[in-house]
Parts: sequence; C-alpha cells; structure tokens
Amino acid sequence: MNIPPASAPRWQLLASASLIALIALCLAWEGWLAPLRPGGSWLILKGCFLLLPLFGILRGKRYTYKWLSLFVQFYLLEGLTRATSEQGASQWLAVGETLLASLLFAACILYVRATRNPPTTA
Repeated sequence: MNIPPASAPRWQLLASASLIALIALCLAWEGWLAPLRPGGSWLILKGCFLLLPLFGILRGKRYTYKWLSLFVQFYLLEGLTRATSEQGASQWLAVGETLLASLLFAACILYVRATRNPPTTA
C-alpha cells in the first residue's frame, strides 16, 4: 500500500479550495455580478462543468487531478482573454478567474508529483 508523502494533503487542500472558489466565482460572475447579458446567460454552465471533478478532488483521486490539470486550462484561457478584452467588473473577475485557474493547475500538478510511485530499482 502506498502512503502519500506529507506534502500531498497540502496540495489536495489547495486544489480543493481553489476549485471551490473557481466554481463560486464562475457562478456568481455569470449569474448576477457581471453577466454577459442582463439577467444572466448560458455561460453560467461553465461553473457547473467544474462540479464534475469536485468529488474526485475532495477524495484525492489521482486520475481526477490529472485530467483536471488539462481541463482547467480552458478556464485559464478564458480568463486571460476576457481580462484583456473587457472593461470594468468583468475585467477584474476575469483576472480572478485567471489567478484561481493558475493556482488550481499548479496544485493539481504538485499533487500528482507528490503522489506518484517511486521508481523501482532492480
């Protein structure tokens, strides 16, 4: 049985917190803070897609961390695009999305590295 190193719970906590914060930011942004259209838009679904990996991240499933590190790059791309093309509240929310997506990406990569199997020497 593999026991994860001491640093793994730290990265799991950071990934969990940044994922939950990113979900809340996306839902609030497109729901009522600065929606693309008055009254909300279909872009609120981008926050719902982040609910798919939530339980795997909270349970420490290594496979979920791997595919989430690829999936979260779409949020990073959207945040960078909207941070440079929009004005006002949407611009600052996009900067927040960029920071949270970057933090989540780094935490996922560090968790995967901390929980990998050590190389076997024969």
